[in-house]
Amino acid sequence: MLKHLKITNYALINHIDIIFDEGLNIITGETGAGKSIILGALGILLGGRADQRVISNPESKTIVEGWFEVEGNMLVKQFCEANDIEQVFSPLIIRRELSAGGRSRAFINDSPTTLAKVQELGVLLIDIHSQHQNQLLAQPLFQLSVIDSLASNSALLADYQECFNHYRRDLRAYRKTKEAIDADRANADFLEYQLNKLDKLSPEPGELQNCEDTLAEVESSADTRANALDAVSLLTSGEPNILEMLSRVSDRCADMTDVLPADDKIDTRIQNCITELEDIAETIQSVAGDFAADESEIEYLRKRVRAIRDAISKAGVTDEAELITYYADLQKKMSRLEEAPSLLAELEKKARASRAKAVEAAALLTQSRRKTASEFAALLQTTLIPLGMKNLRVEINVEPAKLSLTGADSVNFLFAFNKNQEPTPVANAASGGEISRVMLAIKSIVAGKISLPTVIFDEIDTGVSGDVAARIGVMLQAMGLNLQVIAITHLPQVAAMGNSHFKVYKEDDNNSTHTHITVLSDAERIDEIALMLSGNAAEPAARANAMALLAHNPSYNS
Repeated sequence: MLKHLKITNYALINHIDIIFDEGLNIITGETGAGKSIILGALGILLGGRADQRVISNPESKTIVEGWFEVEGNMLVKQFCEANDIEQVFSPLIIRRELSAGGRSRAFINDSPTTLAKVQELGVLLIDIHSQHQNQLLAQPLFQLSVIDSLASNSALLADYQECFNHYRRDLRAYRKTKEAIDADRANADFLEYQLNKLDKLSPEPGELQNCEDTLAEVESSADTRANALDAVSLLTSGEPNILEMLSRVSDRCADMTDVLPADDKIDTRIQNCITELEDIAETIQSVAGDFAADESEIEYLRKRVRAIRDAISKAGVTDEAELITYYADLQKKMSRLEEAPSLLAELEKKARASRAKAVEAAALLTQSRRKTASEFAALLQTTLIPLGMKNLRVEINVEPAKLSLTGADSVNFLFAFNKNQEPTPVANAASGGEISRVMLAIKSIVAGKISLPTVIFDEIDTGVSGDVAARIGVMLQAMGLNLQVIAITHLPQVAAMGNSHFKVYKEDDNNSTHTHITVLSDAERIDEIALMLSGNAAEPAARANAMALLAHNPSYNS
């Protein structure tokens, strides 16, 4: 519940500090005193849009801070744990700061956060209800949630949603597989052609790299052997070759022995060269023998590398690993086409079975909802007739609908507020005041069944008076037994039923007008209610009437 609200530098509010109580908190004040300003600040606190015009003093920040008692609120605890917010026990503090420069900041327990997170948390803490927000009553999901809350359907709904999600997964698997098979069927000839090509190729993981490495080694060996044999040929067997040419040189020199210096021994030196080169030729020939080259192996490796790289290019992949994956996918697709009838039949059977379970779980929900809808319609009618709706008829229809996350039902609240009127959807049948009373009755009934956040009613009692107003006051006080209620009202019958009573008023100083709020003592409550009754707090009859109204409030200390 909202324990503490601080507002600083907001519109006509210089600074106010409000401590709310449990039960029913009443806020009264003259029209224009600033009650709507306080609600506006509360909306800002809960993540509403900030208008820079609300900053009354541009030299200072606007600050709105709320302290919330959340002990035992599991939804708030789960939110804090999911968002790494420390200190999930009470109090939980939300603060919003606005600067004249347009900067807006939000904090949860003094940690900076986003407005989206504040809005998400705010829904768990406060429900602000006014005549301007009554469109909620016409929303099918709200109507369904009311029925489920009253029927305590959380366990049934959880079981159903588990079945429904299982069905959706099975149906998605069937549809996805069918779409893939249909697409493969359209390309079956092409897929088969590609698969045949890859079947012939049969690429193995790592084969391309192995082939390229082996080819590099074999080609290097072949190059070495070719170089060696070429060198031997140049020395001994080529046309011409070095040894033959040296022999001819030796012959020419022999014919010149008479002219060549005898000391130079040219013929001996040439013969030594021939001997040395013959030895070199033998050594190189031996080396060539060590580098045997298999041309057929080289040709095979070259063709293999070329074939794998060509397959990579045609498959539109980047490397051998992706080609292997592509090959496996083709095999799966062709296998799936062969097995398609049995595979689809099995997936369809599975989806039908899970749908049957979802339908069975939905039927239990429907049964519970219809029983509760009938009981709730009677209870709602009984609750609303004393609130000035003597001709009211309420029907709550639970009609079949497509399976969805909420079940297989469409819930529709129908109302007839006048005689000879057929029940119609509430948005078409009711005035703003009537819808407000319907919402009040619904929330008063639901409040006794489930845990609700703090509910704020903003003048939803507009347009009623007398006995109806008194009944609304009793209803609000009864709601306060189960949750914190804050009611802004102009009706003395409602104001008299509060556990606490706050008055909003304006005061002028030399420069401007300021809004203030104060909690009223028991004696001051008599003055305020008398003022609301007659416009004169001192008028004896009004004071007597005020005390009579307060006497009906068990929490009032007379």
